[in-house]
Amino acid sequence: MQQPLLQIALVTESYPPEINGVATSVWCIVHGMRERGHRVQLIRPRQRDEAAASHADDEALDIVTAGMPIPMYGQLRMGLPASARLARAWTRQRPDIVHIATEGPLGWSALRTAAAMQLPVCSDFRTHFQAYGRHYGLGLLRRPIMAYLRGFHNRCQATMVPTAALQQQLAAAGVQRLSVVARGVDNRLFDPARRSQALRRQWGAPRDDDLVVLHVGRLAPEKNLSVVVQAFEAIRGIEPRARLVFVGDGPSRAQLQSRCPQALFAGFRRSEDLASCYASSDIFLFPSLTETFGNVTTEAMASALAVVAFDDAAAGTLIRHGVHGLLAPPGDVAGFVQNAVDLAAHAPRRRAMGAAARARVAPLGWDTVMEQIEQVYIGTLRRSRDPSARCLQPTGASGLAGTPAQTLRP
Repeated sequence: MQQPLLQIALVTESYPPEINGVATSVWCIVHGMRERGHRVQLIRPRQRDEAAASHADDEALDIVTAGMPIPMYGQLRMGLPASARLARAWTRQRPDIVHIATEGPLGWSALRTAAAMQLPVCSDFRTHFQAYGRHYGLGLLRRPIMAYLRGFHNRCQATMVPTAALQQQLAAAGVQRLSVVARGVDNRLFDPARRSQALRRQWGAPRDDDLVVLHVGRLAPEKNLSVVVQAFEAIRGIEPRARLVFVGDGPSRAQLQSRCPQALFAGFRRSEDLASCYASSDIFLFPSLTETFGNVTTEAMASALAVVAFDDAAAGTLIRHGVHGLLAPPGDVAGFVQNAVDLAAHAPRRRAMGAAARARVAPLGWDTVMEQIEQVYIGTLRRSRDPSARCLQPTGASGLAGTPAQTLRP
């Protein structure tokens, strides 16, 4: 049955040219939904050095709001509240559904505005903000942050999460109306055929049997990167010519360079350049325990890399230990390090795991994910017409003019 075409207002605090999992996946959703015929109005903060919007800009397609740097994450920005502007725009062109991807000030103001206008709302749970506090000396804020996130998502008629494990965790914390929607991966971009001998030579690994160990992601305290260094030091004990490459940047870079001066720091990479970094490596190390998913895991798997990770998030969902990679119990650093050494010592085994990993993520294209998101949209719209399912009542929401939600268009 053909899905109805929708007017979607998608609100996000993070969007390209920022480089992170949220920005990348939201970009894929915006473009995927537009390719499927839906009309998507993107609402996001203005990026650093981006020119102010002109009066000629089409607010039916894009609304660019004021933003500011995120504390302790100066390279990233968050949107400031924009309730009045959103109310004006949504009065002129009323969306069928509001999809809020992030829970920052811009997302909160969108939620309040949608509630006041009786617009159906769905959301994503994309970042474990409540788990970040202990990495920045703010451990006492864990409970208040979780209370805020629970209150935010419980005011939505659906919240999308990427794994069943996260669904169970959040349900236990009191978050309601959770739907599991997988994350996609671009198997055409992330392809082992992009392996580059020229790049490997630049990395100091000119021979086919030289071992390149890769990590991709933000270089930040919550990413558990000391475990990468520990694993690499152990690998060097059996493979002295091994090379370690960090792709990404962030506040922990200087500390990592000091601790592991032999590592190569490639900075942020995009598109084909990033895909070539994956394909030109041999082992992918990902020790983070603060991910809701971890898109880099599926990118590495699509690139035919054997992955060493903790049994958590995407790795815990997609990797069968000993088949697609090696998993250690969450927090078992010694087990993680031993797994990395085992793969380093057995080239045929890691190549077989890499091939199996690529086959494992082959069905996870973005078209499948778009279909799942469409189903959440349709379910959200149906629940919005059921008075017993109403949940959009943030405290203090002011009354704004607006008509009841539109019926589905044929």
